[in-house]
Amino acid sequence: MLTTAFLAAAAAAVPLAPEAAAAASQIAVETAAKGGVDYVELVLKASVPVQIVLLLLLFGSIYSWIIIFRKTRVYQRADNETDEFEGRFWSGADLNQLYRAATDRNRSVEGLEAIFEAGFREYTRLRQKKGMDARAQLEGAQRAMRATFSREAGGLERNLEMLANIGSTAPYVGLVGTVWGIMIAFHELGNVEQATMAQVAPHISEALIATAMGLFAAIPAVWAYNRFSSRVERLLTRYEAFAEDFSSILARQGASDEH
Repeated sequence: MLTTAFLAAAAAAVPLAPEAAAAASQIAVETAAKGGVDYVELVLKASVPVQIVLLLLLFGSIYSWIIIFRKTRVYQRADNETDEFEGRFWSGADLNQLYRAATDRNRSVEGLEAIFEAGFREYTRLRQKKGMDARAQLEGAQRAMRATFSREAGGLERNLEMLANIGSTAPYVGLVGTVWGIMIAFHELGNVEQATMAQVAPHISEALIATAMGLFAAIPAVWAYNRFSSRVERLLTRYEAFAEDFSSILARQGASDEH
């Protein structure tokens, strides 16, 4: 293993003292006998500041995975509902029938159907007012659709900022633990006449595990943020395109009513 080879090479290359070389060789033998690094023991024996850093990174990693699983379900449901409603809308279904289905109290309306429901509701309300021309009716429907679009966009983008924050800060938080472990390692070197690998290796190990934990928390968060941002952008593009197409339909209907 890499750790065993490093310790053995260090014991052979560093001309400290016979006792130091023997101690380093003994560490290499014990590590090989154990079959690798005991990460649990390494964390438990780490200094308190490094343990705090590791705990923060663990919480950040767990929270990011919770967001990832939740947002995956949210975006999958949004895609399915958008496909289903677009299929019904462009199949030539009556707008009043679609509106009645959208306002059914036994079901919640989200995404594209919510935009349609808001626009058609406002358009119908304004048509019932006397003296309201078709242009004013269309503008009112467009305002209602823009407001609903903003609300839906906010729901899709919720918690993405947290993923971005975890992805960008976790490596630096891990670096704090790394610096602390290395600082303690050099402090131990300054307090002894003959430094040995047995004295330095634990602090270097806890420093490196903090860096590894920071990357473990950051990489999934960054990947998920980039992937989810692309999915949100595609969904919002579909919402905007539908709002424009629906506005054109309402404009044609208003023009036909005036004539």
